[in-house]
Amino acid sequence: MADTEDQRTRVSSDEAKCIKREALGIGDRRKHQGRAATAIKSRVKEPGTQQRVYRYRFYPTPSQAEQLEKTFGACRWVYNEGLALRSGAWEQHRVSVGFAESCRALTGWRQAPETSWLREVSSTVLQQALRHLDGAFTRFFKQSAKCPQRKKKHRSRDSATYVRTGFRWSEDPERPGTGLVTLAKQTTPLDVRWSRPLPAGAAPVKLSVTRDRAGRYFLAVLVEEHIAHLPTVLLPGGREPKAVGIDLGLAALVTLDDGTKVDHPRLLKKYEKELARLQRGLHRKKKGSNNRGKARERIARLYALISDVRRDMLDQLTTRLVRENQVLVVEDLAVMNLLRPAVGKGRRPKARLNRSIIDAAWGELVRQLRYKCAWYGRTLVIVDRFFPSTRRCSDCHAKGPSLDVSVREWTCTECGAVHDRDVNAAQNLRDEGMRLYWLVATALPPGRMPPSVIKASELADVQLAA
Repeated sequence: MADTEDQRTRVSSDEAKCIKREALGIGDRRKHQGRAATAIKSRVKEPGTQQRVYRYRFYPTPSQAEQLEKTFGACRWVYNEGLALRSGAWEQHRVSVGFAESCRALTGWRQAPETSWLREVSSTVLQQALRHLDGAFTRFFKQSAKCPQRKKKHRSRDSATYVRTGFRWSEDPERPGTGLVTLAKQTTPLDVRWSRPLPAGAAPVKLSVTRDRAGRYFLAVLVEEHIAHLPTVLLPGGREPKAVGIDLGLAALVTLDDGTKVDHPRLLKKYEKELARLQRGLHRKKKGSNNRGKARERIARLYALISDVRRDMLDQLTTRLVRENQVLVVEDLAVMNLLRPAVGKGRRPKARLNRSIIDAAWGELVRQLRYKCAWYGRTLVIVDRFFPSTRRCSDCHAKGPSLDVSVREWTCTECGAVHDRDVNAAQNLRDEGMRLYWLVATALPPGRMPPSVIKASELADVQLAA
């Protein structure tokens, strides 16, 4: 009987319409009933432009903060209801519910007396919450993400997305790139601190309002602008692109093939005593009290400081690497596999190792390199994770035995060269990355630039260098 239930397929279209109308409460299409349904087309950006996000902090008035509180709660509620609707429709009736049906269900929720408070929030913002849910399901069906989960208050990030019809933008003629932003359901513009101007003449395409755990409000402005590629960086006296091998580690955050090392900031270790003191204070506070809320806010502010310092450091580092080199080579690290918890005697050392890996933020560093290479006309080569960069001699290419993490220097048994562990790995990554780069570049038509990202695992018939 269980096998029969698992093998059930979706019902017919006529029966699905009846189930959606009677069992799920999804109304029929009332607008344009005489026309056939067409797929929703996403907005196409202008040719030659790149989408870029500018992030600013703003300070809402008490009335604006109250309205944003309602907006955050309504977006979270609609997301959860949409998730329950789509999951229940398939599990109970084998009916697939998409974004259009979810929007029609949203109309019913706004008209229902028990959920009439949804009308205090802009409908476009709530529709964007359903669109985010639809995107989460799309990534799940492509097996690139896990199944969407319910959002919880004080656990999920407070955010709301406003499309072009959900806000008013008025550029200041005296200060191009700045202006007044007024959100839907609000009458006064936001007090935005324009730390840097937007591109002159570029109107915002989309706005995202967020509130972090420390109670700070941020406005993320999405614009489309023409980002000019940087001049090509070539080796002195030649026409080959300048390449750099980047080895990510914990002893040094970044080690380059020329021996340059960038120290690990170890921000969590720097503030661990202060964090421990605040955590002990939080533990002594009574649950639900105002003092406990204040203690949680102090911890959140300290974590926000750590996050801001780390993000600024990585941003400056990646920008410098992209400006100085034409080809950047990194290793494809499986960070989630490295963070697997240990059992048994080695739990405490493994926990400290996991903490250092999280503090290093390797994933964020590679993410910044990805989009900056796409912006400025550089190429990021991601070498396969099984490439023996550490135990391979960069001079004679002989492969030695596996090395323990504590071994920082080793001697090649074939040629006798003494290697620094990280510098040798960076040099091997550079050589393997350039091999993959020329493998792709020579296969392109004349005049065609190599792609911004070359990933070894996505190339067919690529053999790892011994």
